[in-house]
Amino acid sequence: MASSTRRKAVELWGTKLPVFPEEKLAKLLFCYDNPPGTQEISGAQDAIGIIFPGLNKSYFEGKYWPTKIESVHDEQVLCFLEDSLYLIPLGPRYSGFNVLSDTTFNTQKAKALADAADNCWKAILERDLDAFGMFFRLSFEAQIAMFPHMVNDSIFQLLDSYNIWRKDGNCQGRAVEGT
Repeated sequence: MASSTRRKAVELWGTKLPVFPEEKLAKLLFCYDNPPGTQEISGAQDAIGIIFPGLNKSYFEGKYWPTKIESVHDEQVLCFLEDSLYLIPLGPRYSGFNVLSDTTFNTQKAKALADAADNCWKAILERDLDAFGMFFRLSFEAQIAMFPHMVNDSIFQLLDSYNIWRKDGNCQGRAVEGT
């Protein structure tokens, strides 16, 4: 998760972030991670996630950097999220990986992702595990619809091994309960 951006942050500042306004620090990291001529841009969400504390929602309007960043520091919400997620290590990307190849982006697919993300955010704030699981999954599916190379058979096999995703379209398990 943002391992290349984390390496850039350590390159810049070592293991301790400087005292500086969060958005300026995140923009600096984003720019350092994406110097002029960069072919594959590391997303702003990587730099924002490393710099901003708490849970953050970015509002993008057609640019690389969001127009607004909303943060949540409520301990109950953060504990709910921590208790509801199970991270599964995927290992490094394979050589020649290009998530943007074969991208199919259109208004309908972007709206599906935006709606799923908005509903996922709402479910987190309401600490509603069933809704969170459902909209998390819908967000994942919307991303895959636009960026099919985000996943491959080995990722689906790994998810199957944890008993939380089945290719027949049904999720199971606590991490995606209610879907």
